[in-house]
Amino acid sequence: MNHRLVVSSALASVIALGLTAPVSAAPAKDPGMSHEKCYGIAKAGQNDCANIAGTHSCAGQSKAENDPGDWKYVAKGTCKDMKGLSVDEAKMKAKK
Repeated sequence: MNHRLVVSSALASVIALGLTAPVSAAPAKDPGMSHEKCYGIAKAGQNDCANIAGTHSCAGQSKAENDPGDWKYVAKGTCKDMKGLSVDEAKMKAKK
């Protein structure tokens, strides 16, 4: 009976550790696919990380729709199709 209790406790510990693992700020990228940051396409609360202005530093903190300072990861080569901006274009727009 004691052996069964030890095995059950160990299994419960492993499951609990899996449930409390830290969540990554940016989405997992497919290793076989290239990604790029695309500015100006993130919906409010759906950005992938810090914005250009430095007013927030975490994913999901954008306040405005399609803010040119906020970005999301997209498949390389698709940003322009989504009417997004490169980092240089976003910085120029932010200066205005």
